[in-house]
Amino acid sequence: MMDPPQIVKTRPLLLARGVSKSFGAVKALRDVSATVYPGEVLGIVGESGSGKSTFLRCLNLEETPDEGSYTLDLPDVQGNLFDLDRYARRMLCATRIGIVYQNPHLGLLMKHSSSGNVAERLLVAGERRFHVLREKARGALDASEFPLERMDAPPIELSGGMQQRVQLAKAIALEPALLLLDEPTTGLDVSVQALVLDTLKKLQQERKITMVIVSHDLGVIRTLSDRVMVMKSGQVVEEGLADQVFQDPQHAYTQQLVHAKL
Repeated sequence: MMDPPQIVKTRPLLLARGVSKSFGAVKALRDVSATVYPGEVLGIVGESGSGKSTFLRCLNLEETPDEGSYTLDLPDVQGNLFDLDRYARRMLCATRIGIVYQNPHLGLLMKHSSSGNVAERLLVAGERRFHVLREKARGALDASEFPLERMDAPPIELSGGMQQRVQLAKAIALEPALLLLDEPTTGLDVSVQALVLDTLKKLQQERKITMVIVSHDLGVIRTLSDRVMVMKSGQVVEEGLADQVFQDPQHAYTQQLVHAKL
């Protein structure tokens, strides 16, 4: 008799547990937890001040919470990442975590060439060969659907949508295990937003990149996300599969957000 087929359970790539953070008397995060599986897109939605961007900065190791743990299931990454020193955080973020900020000035050297911005991430990871830097930068920009004839133009000369594509190219240049996106389409024209979202969807489908995206825009979250966390006043008030949350919201705050969008 043949043995029954074994069910393989995928382990989460990202586990964050009990993350709390205060700035003086303001409690920005209150016992926030998140689980993200390989290839999954987690969307975090909430109005300004809900704590979603603070949580993303914690995941990018820019902020150290007062309490909580954060692990990535990678062969060479162990323990609570919040315990890492400054140098270890920098190297981990340079090689395994990519981020696209709402404000391109936070992620780019605005007067350096677009290709140079992408190459800068490769340099931090130790690559020194010019031809390799050039070709990898070209490949990442092409994957982000950036016009290669403009690859030597500095971001300061580009439109907002093109600046976001440079940020995206820089973020994926080393094929990170985790991609973080902080309001990536805010401030862009509707048509440009659609193009950026199409690029993100294509990248996720082709490369199966694990993503965490935060936005106050439910349309962005619904377009990209497999699962959704809804945050209010530093807490998670609802979470579940994207379709379930948007079609049948349970929490009064989520209902308010969904009905306002409709």
